[in-house]
Amino acid sequence: MMILTEELITKRLDSHYDPQATPNSPYPQGYLSGEPQRASVLIPFLQKGADWHILFIHRTSNQNDLHSGQVAFPGGRFDHKDRDAINTALREAHEEIGIEPDQVKVLGKLNDFMTITNYQVTPIIGVIPWPIPLKLQIEEVKRVFTIPLDWLANENHFGIKERKIKNFFPLPVIYYEMYENEILWGASARIMLYLLFVLDLLPHAYL
Repeated sequence: MMILTEELITKRLDSHYDPQATPNSPYPQGYLSGEPQRASVLIPFLQKGADWHILFIHRTSNQNDLHSGQVAFPGGRFDHKDRDAINTALREAHEEIGIEPDQVKVLGKLNDFMTITNYQVTPIIGVIPWPIPLKLQIEEVKRVFTIPLDWLANENHFGIKERKIKNFFPLPVIYYEMYENEILWGASARIMLYLLFVLDLLPHAYL
C-alpha cells in the first residue's frame, strides 16, 4: 500500500482539479435560485503519530444559522478583501479556531460544491502542525475534534439516506456513523467522500 505523503496528496489533487468544472450539486433543477454566494472551507490534515487525521468543527447552535449545530470544516463566505478562495479559507480558519495562515501548508483544492443554502464552496486542502493551541470563536464554534483518515475511508462507516426537501423528491444524503459523539453528514460528508476518491482511498466518488 502506497504511503500517502504530502507530495502524493498534492499530485492527486492537481490531477483532478478543473477550474472550469460545473459545481457539484445533488439538488434538482429549480431548487437553488439566484446567484450563489461564494465561500471556502479549509480541510486541515494533521498527523498523530504516523496516521493522518482530519480536523473538524462542531458549529455552535444558532437559530439564525441553518448549518448551526452541525459538524463542518472551518470556513465561510468570501470577503471582498480576500484575494482568492485560499485566502478566504485561511482567514476564516484563523477567525473561527485561531490557526494562523502561515501555519497552514496548502496542498491544493477540490472543484466547487453547492450547498442546500446556495453557497458555492471551494474546499482547500492544507496540512497543519499538531498539536497546536487553538482559540475558538465560541459564537460560531462549540468544539473541534479530529477523525482518522483511515476511519473516514472505511465504507462500513457511512451510508446514504433519503431526505425530503420542500416539495421535491427525496434526495440522497450521506451520513457517517457517530464518532466521538459527533455525526458528519450532508455537504461536509459529500466533500469528504469526494476528497477520499481523489486521493484514491475510495473506489467511488459518491456524488
